[in-house]
Amino acid sequence: MSKKQLIKAELIDLYNSGAGVLNDFQDQKYDHFQYNYQSWYTKAIRAVQNLAPDRLIEFRSYYEIDPKRKALGYGTYVIQDYFKGVAPNKFNHPEFNTKAQVVQSFFNQLTIFKSVMDRADSLLGNIEEELYAEIQDSEIAVAKQLIKVSVRAAGALMGVVIEGHLQKVAESHSLKVAKKNPTISDLNDPLKNANIIDTPTWRKITYLADLRNLAPIKKMRNLQRTKYRN
Repeated sequence: MSKKQLIKAELIDLYNSGAGVLNDFQDQKYDHFQYNYQSWYTKAIRAVQNLAPDRLIEFRSYYEIDPKRKALGYGTYVIQDYFKGVAPNKFNHPEFNTKAQVVQSFFNQLTIFKSVMDRADSLLGNIEEELYAEIQDSEIAVAKQLIKVSVRAAGALMGVVIEGHLQKVAESHSLKVAKKNPTISDLNDPLKNANIIDTPTWRKITYLADLRNLAPIKKMRNLQRTKYRN
């Protein structure tokens, strides 16, 4: 099971556990509600924060008391109020049901979490691409420094970066590559044959692969000075 699949499985388990806590509360099982909810909320809020920060404020608003709140009643009562034993004035809100308000707030949180879970593939894919881009940038920076010491070593490092990038491109297009540990050439040709990259790009990648594969440093330097044609 891939890391992405493991995260999705954890999200599903977390959603189901939250739904279970809510159902128990609705069924008058109050004994461990605060403990179970707090345990769920601590995990769920981290998931929302990392995967859908645009929904974080709304998610928190159903639990946390607004420090700018001027009145307590419908629309301002939150789950934290229930845990503190706080309720609106009966004179102003004679029909106010604290449990019903908690159920509604918790249900709203679950619907937000469900929406995050439903778009997990896209969210995780974006995060993965951002992380990979950061890694690539770091490796390119290292290669630029390394070239002052060893052109060959810098070329080898950049070869790894190119291979990793081509593998990501192949995976994103569901392109299967025969070899378990493919080289640049093993990836470059299938990508061109599948029309995922064009001929000029294929030629440039071939040129970069030739640079990486050159053993003698002197020859590598000479090839680097040669203008790539066609």
